[in-house]
Amino acid sequence: MNTKLNEPVAVITGASSGIGLELAKIFARDGHRLVLIARSGDKLEHLADEIASSGAARPLVLVIDLEQRDAGDKIAAALAQHNLEPQFIVNNAGFGLNGEAVTQSRAEQFAMIDLNIRTVTDLSLRFALALERHRGGLLNVASVAGFVPGPQAAVYYATKAYVLSFTQALHQEWKARGIRVTALCPGPVPSGFQARAGVPRRALKGPSVVTADKVAARGYRGLMAGQMMVVPGLVNKIVVFLSRILPRKTMLAAADERQRRRQAHRVIE
Repeated sequence: MNTKLNEPVAVITGASSGIGLELAKIFARDGHRLVLIARSGDKLEHLADEIASSGAARPLVLVIDLEQRDAGDKIAAALAQHNLEPQFIVNNAGFGLNGEAVTQSRAEQFAMIDLNIRTVTDLSLRFALALERHRGGLLNVASVAGFVPGPQAAVYYATKAYVLSFTQALHQEWKARGIRVTALCPGPVPSGFQARAGVPRRALKGPSVVTADKVAARGYRGLMAGQMMVVPGLVNKIVVFLSRILPRKTMLAAADERQRRRQAHRVIE
């Protein structure tokens, strides 16, 4: 009979690049054992080697397509196989599409909903008892896009609005359980994935842009402090404030203009 106690870990999705990669480094530096999840196995293995070379425990790498409906089951089975259970969950994986919704592939938009909403909901709720047991927390990566409707990226903005609302509700619900719950809401974040996707350079410059390492650092500090929401960058904080006081038509027009400057592409934020 196996009586080995399960080891607490930080589970990070979308850990192969950008914010997820930087969060993995921060969690590792702070002494957490990691489980890294993405579709890019080579990148995850490289990151795991880098973390191990620093003297930290080598992360467990899980190459899983999180858009698939059995992704949560696969993650749970892998954790159980290695006698691990989450102390922290970081739902970072997600993607967006730019362009009029009617011109975009419905299959792609449904995949976006599956990843940005269904998978985030599944992984947030599935391991709640473990998070409570280890007095841990949940960090869901939303976006400044979650505060207003987004013409030219309608489904993406809507998914991030869900993540924001859902995470804030869990923050309140889980206070009594001793679980920290934080919504991380960045603006544009430069990453290698975005460059390969053909995002114009001008879209990744300007006062609203905050680098992935700074976003990750702010998100980590906010989670550990039990903050409900973290918005990195002064300009992004102003945008959030304005979204609460300006007429919705004004915010819609501004969002529409911004998105029209971009080509149709996938982005990770």
